[in-house]
Amino acid sequence: MPLPLKTSMRSLAKGAAVLIGLAGLSDPALADKSLVYCTEGNPQGFNAQVSTSGTTVNATTPLFNNLVEFGPAGQVMNSGLAESYKISDDGLVYEFRLRRNVAFHSNEMFTPSRPLNADDVLFTINRQWWADHPYHTVGTANYEYFRGMGLPALLKSVEKLDDHTVRITLTHPEAPFLADLAMPFLSIQSAEYADVLMKAGKQDLFDDKPIGTGPFRLVSYHKDVAIRYKAFDGYWRGRRLLDNLIYSITPNIAVRLNKLRSGECHVMIFPNPAELGAIEKDPNLVIEQQDGRNVAYMAFNTSKAPLNDVRVRRAITMAIDKRTLVDAVYQNGGSPAKNPIPPGMWSYDDGIEDYPFDPAAARRLLAEAGYPEGFSLDLWYTPVTRPYLPNGKRAAEMIRENLERVGIRVSLKTDSWSNYRQQVTQGDPDMVIYGWTGDNGDPDNFLYFLLSCGAVRPGGANLARWCNPDFEDRITKAKVTTDVESRTADYKEAQRIFHREAPWFPIANSIIAVAHRKEVKNYTNNIFNQDFSGVDIEPQ
Repeated sequence: MPLPLKTSMRSLAKGAAVLIGLAGLSDPALADKSLVYCTEGNPQGFNAQVSTSGTTVNATTPLFNNLVEFGPAGQVMNSGLAESYKISDDGLVYEFRLRRNVAFHSNEMFTPSRPLNADDVLFTINRQWWADHPYHTVGTANYEYFRGMGLPALLKSVEKLDDHTVRITLTHPEAPFLADLAMPFLSIQSAEYADVLMKAGKQDLFDDKPIGTGPFRLVSYHKDVAIRYKAFDGYWRGRRLLDNLIYSITPNIAVRLNKLRSGECHVMIFPNPAELGAIEKDPNLVIEQQDGRNVAYMAFNTSKAPLNDVRVRRAITMAIDKRTLVDAVYQNGGSPAKNPIPPGMWSYDDGIEDYPFDPAAARRLLAEAGYPEGFSLDLWYTPVTRPYLPNGKRAAEMIRENLERVGIRVSLKTDSWSNYRQQVTQGDPDMVIYGWTGDNGDPDNFLYFLLSCGAVRPGGANLARWCNPDFEDRITKAKVTTDVESRTADYKEAQRIFHREAPWFPIANSIIAVAHRKEVKNYTNNIFNQDFSGVDIEPQ
């Protein structure tokens, strides 16, 4: 693989050869068009229907397509598996005309006998919707996205009009619905593959050995080592420029950067903010940065005392020196957050004034709430680098230090990333550090998915266990109209209610940075997914 520096050629060839060998390939020529991407962790699985993890979303991006897709700026584009669509005047009926001759991947267990058709769209939706669907209870699926976005109550019917036409009817108008269809949890899966596995009694393999229509097909996955994809020759948009795409699973942020510098990786996700200046000065590297449309937060478990008292939540908020925390953890890569949606999102209410850092006022509030001597809490922190939070442990340590100064004793807890996600959604921890990156560019994806009453359940995304009728009324009203001015007014009022009730301590909004080697061409830092379908490696 040609590289700008001769000194890098040996290390890159060696690194690629190691990864390809681990992925079960033996032909050195396959490395000539191989791109190695250093990612931060193992995927929770290979089906975004069953996971809200960003690592899973990134792992599925090469494999699948949706009916409609997002453009670079987050807008919905008519460029997916639907050749065209139309929406009824009342906003209740969506009719999609599917592309013809869209081929599915094959693997050692399955060779498709037909291209994509309407049966695949119905399977994709009905598996998540119908409790009696043959695949509904397969694996560990809880369909949190499908449920969290309110689709079980929203959908009235999903019909196959013919092999290439699907009609979806809603129970009420839903402004974000088209954007929801572009999200990974509604990427189209093969009904035929599902049937073959079911007949063979191997249905549990459906989510682990996926079949899609995307530009790359899955070859192998070795936990803690690598995921290996190969270009799909039958891709409906035409075969891609890369022969192989390899995800090198590298949780340590410093190791990821060293691999990038040495040539073992071509692209790395989430560099340390402190390293951005040095990366920019390296002639062999390029930094891609943009607004992350995200928020990191600490959720208070409002279902448990003393956090069910708004005075206590406000006291904790005022006891934490947010500015110092953000400067230390994010450096130049983030800014203090004050709302549950990021500043770059429409309807953001910048008129809200954040709570001040005021330990004396925090002590007075604690005494007023009946806790002059303080109390003890546990705080769970993210164990891996996330796009919204570079170092969860450091953030948790600073929060603990601040809270102990006002008499609140904090025990820090964490777990492996997969176990962490499971633990913090069960409703037991007192305080949880987490975050969210917008999936579809709509405030609904934050305010409803993360803070609605329906998301207060084991496994639900409402980690604060907070259900406020006034807030619920506003975010529900905003969903059912396409009038942006009306929606903006409701979302701004929802933000004011959120600020008053303080179910979270908003931490920061971050910049998303991805670093890649200079020879990588046509790479775009897309906050919605890591898309390598148009990427090439240019000889130097």
